[in-house]
Amino acid sequence: MALQESDILVYTTKVCPYCHAAKGLLNQKGVKFKEIDVSDPVERLALIEKAKGRKTVPQIFIKNQHIGGYDDLKALDDRGELDPLLL
Repeated sequence: MALQESDILVYTTKVCPYCHAAKGLLNQKGVKFKEIDVSDPVERLALIEKAKGRKTVPQIFIKNQHIGGYDDLKALDDRGELDPLLL
């Protein structure tokens, strides 16, 4: 079954270069994702709760698995472990 947009969540802000890099990598993979802008205080609090206290962006979740930030996403890709998660 193909991933749905809601299967990948990317918590971001508009000015974060790592957020842009993470979205670029996911776009390169051809997957859809839901972007949640944490400039909204309500969304920021939801992120902190979901990411167990982490406040930095991006925070990436694939199928409810917390991946972490862009560096974590890129490391998964470099190890060949990202594509299987996106199936």
